[in-house]
Amino acid sequence: MFAEFFSGIDWQLIAILIGSVGLVLAFEFVNGFHDTANAVATVIFTKSMKPGMAVFLSGIFNFLGVAFGGLAVAYAIVNLLPMELLATANSTKGLVMIFSLLIAALIWNLGTWFFGIPASSSHALIGSILGVGLANALIEHGSLVEGVNWHKAWDVFFSLLFSPIIGAGIAGLFMILLLKWKPKSNIHKTPHIRHNIEKKKRPPFWPRFCLVCSAMGMSFAHGQNDGQKGIGLVMLVLFSIVPAQFVVNMNSNVYDIQQTKVAAQLIVTSYDKNKEVMEQIFPKPTHEMKTLFSCEPSEMVKHADKLVGLLNGITSYSQLDTDQRWAVRNEVLCLGNISKKLEHADELSSADRQTYKSISKDLTKTTQYAPIWVILAVAVALGCGTMIGWRRVVNTVGGKIGKKEMTYAQGMSAQITAGVSIASASYFGLPVSTTHILSSAVAGTMVANKSGLQASTVRSILMAWVLTLPVSIILAFGLYYIGNHLFI
Repeated sequence: MFAEFFSGIDWQLIAILIGSVGLVLAFEFVNGFHDTANAVATVIFTKSMKPGMAVFLSGIFNFLGVAFGGLAVAYAIVNLLPMELLATANSTKGLVMIFSLLIAALIWNLGTWFFGIPASSSHALIGSILGVGLANALIEHGSLVEGVNWHKAWDVFFSLLFSPIIGAGIAGLFMILLLKWKPKSNIHKTPHIRHNIEKKKRPPFWPRFCLVCSAMGMSFAHGQNDGQKGIGLVMLVLFSIVPAQFVVNMNSNVYDIQQTKVAAQLIVTSYDKNKEVMEQIFPKPTHEMKTLFSCEPSEMVKHADKLVGLLNGITSYSQLDTDQRWAVRNEVLCLGNISKKLEHADELSSADRQTYKSISKDLTKTTQYAPIWVILAVAVALGCGTMIGWRRVVNTVGGKIGKKEMTYAQGMSAQITAGVSIASASYFGLPVSTTHILSSAVAGTMVANKSGLQASTVRSILMAWVLTLPVSIILAFGLYYIGNHLFI
């Protein structure tokens, strides 16, 4: 397999490939410092599990989350990039893009981890992607509005902004219910009281059971969400550097390939059926766009016809050359973006909107994929990061958010809320911040328990929350701008 993979590739390209994939795995490794550590923060702080066993099991459940969590979040991240950049990613510009966004995210992540601030790897990565898109628009003398896939970006902004607020509210409500249900239970004791004053070796059985189960559940949810971001980035590297093998899924069977073709044909049929409405939704542009790949919604029939022509009579992607595979992917990406917009077009009937939702899924079956070795590599990088860097974040989450030490009930409330919230976001393909959801959930339980909040820690977390996006945007913008002038 690997002999075929590297055949025909010169050593310089192999070195770039290894370096690029290594950079993505380094990002996931650092992600483990920040986010996966949150999954075991409460279970370690409450002494429900020994640290070694907690991080080991967390790594296993992270792997399971990555392996069985699907790819919705992975490609939601990739599709934040503008169409032009994705369509030309197999050039030097694509390499500069990848290195710029990864280095920018790494710089911010390492800095905040060093000071023990629970900052968001998701915010940093998304900010870096936006920075690259905006810089590319400026360099190409285009519109900043078209420099980013804003339709997808607004979905991401919404999930990143409101998920911590929702998490805090639900965790606080959960805590209030536990206080009313069993106000004098052992679950409201702190690890310090339980171990140092009462001389009990372990937490009460049921709180411990719930904390352990919720920690593993949150690890699984984290793998579903944050692990997928790494998968998306690795795939971006692979189809940028070695497109012949990865730009489409070379193992696609004839049924999946033909489903893609049928989906493109349905676009033409649906357009003809709603031609007048479509022309209102997508009017022809008043000026010609100077881009290397044009994806005008008003020309969706032309793109669909081209895709049908490329796939006509094809039973395997090995029958196409590399340029044709790139063309298939770009047409799929273009039509997929248009279909996503039409899913939410109020001008269309509910039946037509549902049709476009189905078309969007069928279109991407052979382009939105990931080999098992990519999933395994990302999962291992996440797990290793957790085992090395968990202490700083665990201490902050467990003992520095509230004025009083966290109780078992607070740990249960925060962790169950965070796990369910992250899993729900992954199901809908929304990237969220594990760090901010858990930190806000802990803060919500502190308020509900009338424990008070440590102003300095909360201020640091809020500052990181506010600054992560603009700082990572500026870093990636600067790196991409400089890289373009030096290498392109």
